[in-house]
Amino acid sequence: MAWVPPGKDCGACGSASCGEFGIRVAAGEKALADCPFYTCSDGRAPEKADYSGTDVLGNRYDFVLTALPGEPSARKFVVPFRADLVERWDIRPGEIVTGRPAGPGCPVYHALRVLSANPVTGVLGCHTVGPLAARREKGKVHDVQAYYVHAFEGIAHVIARPPVLGARQRFLPGFCMMYLSHTAVVNMVLKKKEGIHVRLEDIRIQ
Repeated sequence: MAWVPPGKDCGACGSASCGEFGIRVAAGEKALADCPFYTCSDGRAPEKADYSGTDVLGNRYDFVLTALPGEPSARKFVVPFRADLVERWDIRPGEIVTGRPAGPGCPVYHALRVLSANPVTGVLGCHTVGPLAARREKGKVHDVQAYYVHAFEGIAHVIARPPVLGARQRFLPGFCMMYLSHTAVVNMVLKKKEGIHVRLEDIRIQ
């Protein structure tokens, strides 16, 4: 396959693992779109019809947040509960950080590829990667155990209402394993040729 599943082994496609899913796609038994994490190779999300507009708890969301072109997932900015660890452990771009987004209350442990690390504030800019990336990593893997989600940044694909600067809106992260919408304050909206580039802060699951 030109596109590779994220290695989450969530079973949502009806296969026991991402590896089995790949075999079934090659055999013509499954389509790439059967994976809930599938995005096109140019970074575009599936069409609006692929989203119901309602999350697993019945909450309606305004838009789906997906990756900027050429990136594997929306950008996620996190702060470990122990922000001093960023400086103490000398966390650097390219390394992996693992932990649970316990600040907003998510129960799922995440693996994140570091894009930027600020030793003063402790803010880490990251991409979400599958847990297998952490297991296969030959470089440094830092287990911070728990962190706050400071912000998300990516392309907003409108489902019900476009992002409005300064408004608190409900959105669905494109790679959310639980299909659970979040709320956030929209603090940047840029209309670009690839779509609506947004930054979302004060992330909550409610």
